[in-house]
Amino acid sequence: MDHQEMRQAIRTASDFRTAVRVYSEQQLAREDVELLLDIAHQSPSSVGLEGWRFIAIDNHKLDSQLKDALKAVSWGAIPQFETASHFIFLVAEKNARYDSESMRQSLVRRGLTSEADLSSRLALYKAFQTRDMAMADDERALFDWTAKQTYIVLGNVMTCAALLGIDSCPIEGFHQEEVNRLLTEAGIIDQNKEGLVTMLSLGYRLRDPKHPKTRKPREEVISWLTD
Repeated sequence: MDHQEMRQAIRTASDFRTAVRVYSEQQLAREDVELLLDIAHQSPSSVGLEGWRFIAIDNHKLDSQLKDALKAVSWGAIPQFETASHFIFLVAEKNARYDSESMRQSLVRRGLTSEADLSSRLALYKAFQTRDMAMADDERALFDWTAKQTYIVLGNVMTCAALLGIDSCPIEGFHQEEVNRLLTEAGIIDQNKEGLVTMLSLGYRLRDPKHPKTRKPREEVISWLTD
């Protein structure tokens, strides 16, 4: 595929992608789901923290009691829980301070193993969190920081899914406290250390959307500083 063909494939995938709430009975191939999970795994994160986890769910194998409980507190996911092939739950780490073990380990993974190198980089991150972002002592702000990074993953996965002809829908319409409680009770997450940010449903659309995709005029949202 040459550059022009690649551009066209990306544009076609972008035009194809839409939020699908009701899916057909066709199931995703496991290999396609694994590829999307690899895309999530390879996505970038602020300061290379990777303060996240991705929980893949075969919707037809999900425990029925848990599914019913999740549906009861997830108004935005009811038709998806009934029809989607798979879900990916995007979970973000809590309390990812500059002096946390997860921050230190993110540096070790990248080869910074000497105490001098670690101390120097952690001092930089301390300044970032305390001076630039003013979040080091605010648990909610720290969670918001890791949570918003998962949207990088979300965009990457949805775009790649569209390139494969797979439909998706990002879902925020759920009661966060109740869903996190249910997932903790089921042993899926530890709500003291992490929290669910978004559910992503996956599958193949049952029908085309009733209405065409609309966006604001391009000139209202895109500009060139240098023109």
